Amino acid sequence: MTLVIRDATAADDAAWRKLWAGYLTFYKVDLDPEITDHTWARILDPSSRVAMRVAEVDGGLAGFAIHHFHDSTWVKTPDCYLEDLFLDARFRGQGIGRALIDDLIALAKTQGWSRLYWHTNHDNATARKLYDSYAREDGHVRYRMSLG
Repeated sequence: MTLVIRDATAADDAAWRKLWAGYLTFYKVDLDPEITDHTWARILDPSSRVAMRVAEVDGGLAGFAIHHFHDSTWVKTPDCYLEDLFLDARFRGQGIGRALIDDLIALAKTQGWSRLYWHTNHDNATARKLYDSYAREDGHVRYRMSLG
C-alpha cells in the first residue's frame, strides 16, 4: 500500500463527492447539492479558510480531512478545527485516519496555529478510540442553533 497525504485538487472532485456521500450517509444527513457544490468550491478557493487534505492510496482517494483555522480569544495565534474526517470503509483500521490527523498536526505546527480540535458523536466508538489516543475528551457540550 502506497499512502500519500496531500492537498485536494480539482481532479479529486468525483472521488471526493463519492466519499462525501458516504460521510453524509454515515451521519444520516441529507444536504442540498448546492451546499456540497459550495463546500467543494471553498475547498479549492485559495482565499478560503476551508481546506482539505486527502489520503490517496495506490492512486485512489481513501479519505479526507476538511479543516479550517480561526482566531481565538484564548490564544494569540489561530486554532485549527478539524470539521470533517472520513475514510472509505475499505481503508479503516489501516492507520490512514491516524495519518490524516498526524498530517494536520504537522500542518498546524508549520502554520503556527495554537491548537487543533474536533467533535464527534458520543456514540462513534470507532472514531473515539482513535481520538482518545491523541487527547482526552474535554467535557464540553456543544450547542447548535439553526438560524436559517
